[in-house]
Amino acid sequence: MIGAGRVGVLALLWGSTFLWIDLALEGFTPVQVTLVRCALGALVLGAACRIARQRLPGGRALWGHVLVAAFFCNALPFALFGIGQRSVDSGLAGVLNATTPLWSLLIGLATRAERRPHAIRVAGLLVGLAGTALIFAPWQRSGQVGWGALAILGAAASYAFAYMGRHLVGKGVPTLSLATAQLLAATGLTTLALPVGGLTAVRFQAVPLLAVVVLGVFATGLTFYLTYRIIADEGATNAATVGYLLPVVSVALGSLVLGEELSARVVAGMAVVLLGVALTRHRATVVTEAKSPSPRRDHPDDRTTPAKTKAGAAVRQPGQEA
Repeated sequence: MIGAGRVGVLALLWGSTFLWIDLALEGFTPVQVTLVRCALGALVLGAACRIARQRLPGGRALWGHVLVAAFFCNALPFALFGIGQRSVDSGLAGVLNATTPLWSLLIGLATRAERRPHAIRVAGLLVGLAGTALIFAPWQRSGQVGWGALAILGAAASYAFAYMGRHLVGKGVPTLSLATAQLLAATGLTTLALPVGGLTAVRFQAVPLLAVVVLGVFATGLTFYLTYRIIADEGATNAATVGYLLPVVSVALGSLVLGEELSARVVAGMAVVLLGVALTRHRATVVTEAKSPSPRRDHPDDRTTPAKTKAGAAVRQPGQEA
């Protein structure tokens, strides 16, 4: 699969994440879903590393950074999605997840990492936040404000830290090896959290068991690998287009499979959020095209892997690994 076909498959796998989480929660707690997801994803990437004859990274300092990345880009957001989707529909979870680039820019402005943001990017931030407010509609009784929705926004903000882009990229370690290490670290971190809601008896029913397996193997492990291939073969710009398809896929699957209903206000809010996200990418797109006219020359093991925002930098699940 090449071109639009491969991007479409990746969007379908990532966008289905929220559906599988919703189904898995029928038999597992959020912490249990997170643990199984990380463990299975690590097994998939570990097998890919073995086939590619790559070893896990070494060095205490590097593993310290991997642990932080695993916490903010995997363990914490994965758990928050599970907590949030106990009360929030899968389609809406996918829509709220699309706000990650907005929080990334907002954090950059707050920490002064974005010293001179382009006016269009700032406008995009404001537009995106307005779309988020339209979704939440706190002025209406039917609005989406609640702890579940706030947990999902917290997951999107956690992704936005993009820790790996600042501390792991450019260290000479293959991205596949880094991603495997990160999911292994996330598995360890989640194991430590088992006493907090993870020791509840599991209901071994067919649907939630199948859902958590698909979530870990396909919607986590396989999507990471496909992302590397798309970036290596077609460049980060093409991979970034997946981010615009994720909420659409999540809404469609939620409606078709789970019978979820979304109001016209939420759909309009999704459109406004995606418009804001597109505007916030303005400068990054120009710079990428100027500096990397021939991304196909890069080897996948020498490319950095972006987050579900696909713009830069952390190995995560769009999730993204929702």
